[in-house]
Amino acid sequence: MNIFSIIIAILVFGLLIFIHEMGHFLVARACGVTVLEFAIGMGPKLISWVGKKSGTRYSLRLLPFGGFTSMAGEDDDSDDPNALPNKPLWQRFLITAAGSLSNLTIGIILMTALVIFSGSLGSTVVYGFVEREDGEMAVSEASGLRAGDRLVSVDGERVHTANELAYEVMRRGIKPIPLTVERDGETIELESVSFPLTSDEGIAFGALDFYVYSEPRTFGNVVKQAFFRSELTVEMIWESLFDLVTGRYGVEAVSGPVGVTEILGEAASSGISDLVYIAVVLSMNLGIMNLLPIPALDGGRLLFMIIELIRGKRVNQNVEAMVHFVGIMILLGIMVLVTFKDIANLF
Repeated sequence: MNIFSIIIAILVFGLLIFIHEMGHFLVARACGVTVLEFAIGMGPKLISWVGKKSGTRYSLRLLPFGGFTSMAGEDDDSDDPNALPNKPLWQRFLITAAGSLSNLTIGIILMTALVIFSGSLGSTVVYGFVEREDGEMAVSEASGLRAGDRLVSVDGERVHTANELAYEVMRRGIKPIPLTVERDGETIELESVSFPLTSDEGIAFGALDFYVYSEPRTFGNVVKQAFFRSELTVEMIWESLFDLVTGRYGVEAVSGPVGVTEILGEAASSGISDLVYIAVVLSMNLGIMNLLPIPALDGGRLLFMIIELIRGKRVNQNVEAMVHFVGIMILLGIMVLVTFKDIANLF
């Protein structure tokens, strides 16, 4: 890891955290909540000033990974009529969810920019097959796939773009799978199509052994590609989490700030498109993970609000604060372990 990777990581992480916290901040201000401090980074203050009209303190702190929007009454009792607990439930819900929604929104915007400036828009129509060294037919061609086929679904999962097609084959094509294709105006079910296999760190993946046509760069196709590529990114994050929980991926597949810093440096060296794509994944990942119903995360706070809605009254603030404290201690412990693992992998 070099200084270039570290600088890129600080800039990208700082921007994504700024967007997340700005979401909380703007919605809180729109709802009339007293914001005590808006901070980017954690630890000691490097730069700090107080807004004359709002009284909000704005801070840039030493450690670049993290940030917060501190609101009156958020963690303790407050007599301020504009304290967070004194606001209606729907406003508190929006304020809490706003950070993650901001990250998801900026991820979609960046993905749209990638599609607009990308070299080609891949379709799901087979152009031709990869030639094998032994001269035999491609594996999928031998299983019944033909040039000109438009793939509609892979193992029951609808595909609309080449990116979705490649991902579904990678994930599901480790064994023969059914494909739905359109051929000469008819819908055909191919019951058992095989693909060549590849592996990474002992994990098997399916691989495409054919090429696809590009789509014309029309407004409709750009919108379609941006939408389905964004949807695919969300799907990849959810399924990666599922694979981690179910054991398909081991703990070694998890990266903390050190590992992500290295990935960002490599992406920046490869070109702006790769760097922006990694930023898209990180932004959406930050948004989704924060919505998980885990104590100390936004999703954990939202869960308590849902319980409040069902019960008709708030959970005791001291009990909620203790649950969040235990949660953040566990999360910090996991982050420390993952960071040590990332550092060990550098050597």
